[in-house]
Amino acid sequence: MEKQLIISVGREYGSGGHEIAEKLSGHYGIQLFDHNLLDEIAAKKNLNMEHLKGLDERRKNPLSSRTVRGYSSSPEENLLYLQFDFLRDKADSGESFVIVGRCSETILKQYDSLISIFVLGDRDKKIERIMRLYQLTESQAVRKIREKDMKRRRYHNSFCDRKWGDSRNYDISLNSSKLGIDGTVELLTDYIDRRR
Repeated sequence: MEKQLIISVGREYGSGGHEIAEKLSGHYGIQLFDHNLLDEIAAKKNLNMEHLKGLDERRKNPLSSRTVRGYSSSPEENLLYLQFDFLRDKADSGESFVIVGRCSETILKQYDSLISIFVLGDRDKKIERIMRLYQLTESQAVRKIREKDMKRRRYHNSFCDRKWGDSRNYDISLNSSKLGIDGTVELLTDYIDRRR
């Protein structure tokens, strides 16, 4: 049996982190979990997919939620723990996979097979990428990047001890703007292969 491999990819918006995760998934022939994680949970728990999408990667509202005897009234927090449980079950089963975001570098850190990555990028390159991908103006792209990264930071920091993007929280942090997507994937596969 091949040794388990879990790759966690945190990323700044516009850095190409999702595309890098897709390429790593393809390279190693293992499943990729990102937004499709909600499909799996919705099917397993018989939940409404559209409702889950609205709660995904959102921090709980401290003013309108409370926890009593270990049960939370926050739907965002409940979805988060469903995702955490799903990922831990996958890891416990010995499956290999790539997971994008979802505090995975923190919740799966006890697994020896975990390799955690954070992908960042130069501001101008991220703006160019978002403008090209979504046909946005420069100011629209800047606003979208700021909003997405703020959302990710708030989500991550409300559930994890270490801060989102803090290099001490990951095995490797790298700037994808320097090598491009394919060069970054090549560097990462070399690092992962050496770790294995």
